Amino acid sequence: MSIVGKVESLWRYPVKSMRGEEMDEMFAGYAGVYADRLFAFESSASPKGFPFFTGRDQRQMIRYRTRFRNPEKAARPVNLSEAEKLGSGANPISADVSELMIDVETPEGKTFAIDDPALIDNLRVSIDGKHELTLLRSDKAITDCRPLSIFAVQTAKKLGEETGVAVDKRRFRANVYVDLISSEGFAEDEFVGRSLRIGPKVTVAVLQRDGRCMMITLDPDTAEKTPAILKAVAQAHEGMAGVYGAVLA
Repeated sequence: MSIVGKVESLWRYPVKSMRGEEMDEMFAGYAGVYADRLFAFESSASPKGFPFFTGRDQRQMIRYRTRFRNPEKAARPVNLSEAEKLGSGANPISADVSELMIDVETPEGKTFAIDDPALIDNLRVSIDGKHELTLLRSDKAITDCRPLSIFAVQTAKKLGEETGVAVDKRRFRANVYVDLISSEGFAEDEFVGRSLRIGPKVTVAVLQRDGRCMMITLDPDTAEKTPAILKAVAQAHEGMAGVYGAVLA
């Protein structure tokens, strides 16, 4: 086994399309990162194939901050140690719904419980009235594609060189940001079809490159658009940046 780099940071996104939280450690199982994309909003105006209300619809959504009321209960499955003792690779269970409750702080500093209807009213301000929103909750991460996303910090630097814009890695909303031994941008593409050991326990099969959309044009702090970033990804990198994986162990 050869070392290809180190973990630069770990992230999860408790509410789909809202601001993520950086973690010192995370539990990654077959269903994805624990408590990642736990909640999402569904819109009546979105296509059935992708029914979610996201930063594509309301740019400011990416500036909403999420906080677990019981962060210790949200850190790892409640029976993780017992499940690991079985030695069978069994899926551990999630905490009770009440123990994974989230509060959301808006860019204006107002705070709502995730299930407060007033939060939906706040999200719908200044957007097309056709969006009727419904809150969704799932024990599995409500991801767009695969359960785990990986992105190299060198790739963000490369895109900065190509566009002349300082590119914040957070635009790419990955779970695992890696600092690779290779100084080349997009070197993580070479992992597709291979397995990575991340930390002492987790093994990930890297399945495919990550196709990108307009979300990466949004500044994570201001929600202002920089179309040049998506243009560079589309024209120079086949619309791909970062990779998706599935947890094997």
